[in-house]
Amino acid sequence: MTSIGFGLIGTGFMGKTHAMAMRSVRAIFGDVPDVRLELLCDTPAAQAAARADQFGFARATSEWRDLLADSSVDIVSITTPNNLHKEMAIAVLDAGKHVWCEKPMALTLDDAVEMTKAAKRSGAVTLVGYNYIHNPAFRHAQRLIADGRIGKVVHFRGWVDEDYQADPELPWTWRAKIKDAGLGALGDLGCHLVSMAVGLAGPIESLVADAQVIHETRPLPDGSGRGAVENEDTATALLRFVGGAQGSISASRSAWGRKNRLDWEVHGTRGMITFAQERMNELQLYVNEGPKAEQGFKTILTGPEHRPFGAFVPAPGHQLGFLDLKTIEARELLRAIAEKRQARPGFHDALEYERVIQAIAESAATGRRVMPAS
Repeated sequence: MTSIGFGLIGTGFMGKTHAMAMRSVRAIFGDVPDVRLELLCDTPAAQAAARADQFGFARATSEWRDLLADSSVDIVSITTPNNLHKEMAIAVLDAGKHVWCEKPMALTLDDAVEMTKAAKRSGAVTLVGYNYIHNPAFRHAQRLIADGRIGKVVHFRGWVDEDYQADPELPWTWRAKIKDAGLGALGDLGCHLVSMAVGLAGPIESLVADAQVIHETRPLPDGSGRGAVENEDTATALLRFVGGAQGSISASRSAWGRKNRLDWEVHGTRGMITFAQERMNELQLYVNEGPKAEQGFKTILTGPEHRPFGAFVPAPGHQLGFLDLKTIEARELLRAIAEKRQARPGFHDALEYERVIQAIAESAATGRRVMPAS
């Protein structure tokens, strides 16, 4: 199997996860090409060199365009701040290389559309970092729904809460500025929830929403005063799905005590499924069958029967984690390249999630029901 060269732009938390996933994916799955960690980019140059040594890359640079002309690089991961995604992704695609880009795709819907057109024009494979939908538990929920175990889906309810912006005295950062970060809680957290809602209940037809900036200013890092927070801390939407179901989603980055509360419920005519990301190896299934006195929620603990769990560990109950989901992502990208098909979710799929979160922002600003643009 031919080896493939990997380049990385950005070495923060997500950059590190991409590097770790690419280093381990062949050892875990065995059905993907060997990955060569060729070129890492970060600034300043000294940090790039240190991270290249730490992550196992052959070389380092402080100029991201060096990856475009490097013939040893076949895939480029983009894990930079959101305002850089569009320029980098289009340039990489135009250079004939595959792209693994972190979410959200871009600052605006127009930018995401341009990126999707560039992907189609290039014919390269794209993948966007919606790792939670690669969870074997999530995939099993999709199979249960497809098999009719809970009947027709009639309602989806989801919420994602974290508290990383709950403290009003946390310093102002680029995440508070629309031109650098784009949307707030929606772009950082809510888009994950949208990917799961669409994956379980289908496309979203229309929505009505509200949003809130809880902490309108934050102290500037240099102590010179306070900077304005331009994007939302919380957002909530009522949804109508194309298939007839209704639902609601809510996202907050200012929910004290919540660390990664990404939970959802799918209600059907015969039962329901529930999931909590902080217990990511479990599903709860209720089916209206058998004697009423014996009915109740059943806990499904994921194991080797829920592929690809068994590639990591051969016994149930031993748990997968966040980094394992990134490795499953990496496999999807590499298999798509080898099989000459598009990865899921690629730019085309992620564009639909962008349409929804941007529609939520529009509805919150106008007070009107909005249909995600097509």
